[in-house]
Amino acid sequence: MNFNEYQEEAVKTAIYTDPIIYPALGLGNEAGEVQGKVKKWLRDDTFNKEDIAAEIGDVLWYIAALCRDLEIDMNDVALKNLAKLKSRQERGTIKGSGDTR
Repeated sequence: MNFNEYQEEAVKTAIYTDPIIYPALGLGNEAGEVQGKVKKWLRDDTFNKEDIAAEIGDVLWYIAALCRDLEIDMNDVALKNLAKLKSRQERGTIKGSGDTR
C-alpha cells in the first residue's frame, strides 16, 4: 500500500466538520501521545512497542486527513521530504537548524 492508497481509505472514517483545523490540532495531540508513551518508557523502564505503534498510526491518520483537506498528495509529501533530506546529506547540512539549510 502506498501513502495515497492509505489516505483514500483512512479519510473514509473522517467525521469532523472543521477541515484543516481539526486534523492539524489532532496531529499535535497524537504526536504528544507518542511522546507520552516514550516518556513513560523512560520513567518506568517499560517498553510497549505496540502501544507506541498505535499512536504513530493515529499520527498517520491525521496527516492523511490534513493532506486531504489541503489537497496535498501524500506520496508527493513523502518523495519531496526524501529529496530534501538527500540534498541536505549531499551538502553536509543534515545537522544544524533552519528550514532552508
